[in-house]
Amino acid sequence: MENWSWVALTLFVAWAVTAFGARSVLHRRRTGDTGFRGISGRPGSAPWWAGVLFVLALIGGPAAPLAALAGMLELPGTEGNGGLQWGGLLVALVGMAATFVAQSAMGSSWRVGVDADERTELVTSGLFAHVRNPVFTAMTVTAAGLAAMVPNLVAVLAWSVLVVAIELQVRVVEEPYLARVHGPAYARYATRAGRFVPGVGRSVSRAGA
Repeated sequence: MENWSWVALTLFVAWAVTAFGARSVLHRRRTGDTGFRGISGRPGSAPWWAGVLFVLALIGGPAAPLAALAGMLELPGTEGNGGLQWGGLLVALVGMAATFVAQSAMGSSWRVGVDADERTELVTSGLFAHVRNPVFTAMTVTAAGLAAMVPNLVAVLAWSVLVVAIELQVRVVEEPYLARVHGPAYARYATRAGRFVPGVGRSVSRAGA
């Protein structure tokens, strides 16, 4: 279990550095802006909770393998399950690759968080042609893979918090923002592309949209 904990911790650090650190540096070089917008909304509001929970989930990512290294036991039924851990490794690697591809497709529109007064280009190509939030999907897949590699209570809680944070961020922050900024163009796009997976969560077409 110790070896898998180190592998999971190393992958998390590599993913976080690539998805946030390196991406921000690259974005700054291209646009002069880091792309970070911070937590939305007033303290206690749903948008604020989305940001806070996302940060907690990111903290939980490395906390799970660190807890395993400190002696936390695996969940009942997962002890010594090498197949689960190898499968988790594969899923995590796929999620990491998908994160990179989806973020690259965003180009200058890449952001962490939302500035309500800002207008970015509506990205509908690449993975975005099929899914409206492929970066979040890829992050969820990555986190699921990492949790399977170190299947303890902290890992499951961190993944669950991430799912709740992403649902809140998308539904109460990003979708309302995109609908307001891009209007009919986003409404039409939402009828074609699923929310997190192809074909699922598409909006119902409205007359005049």
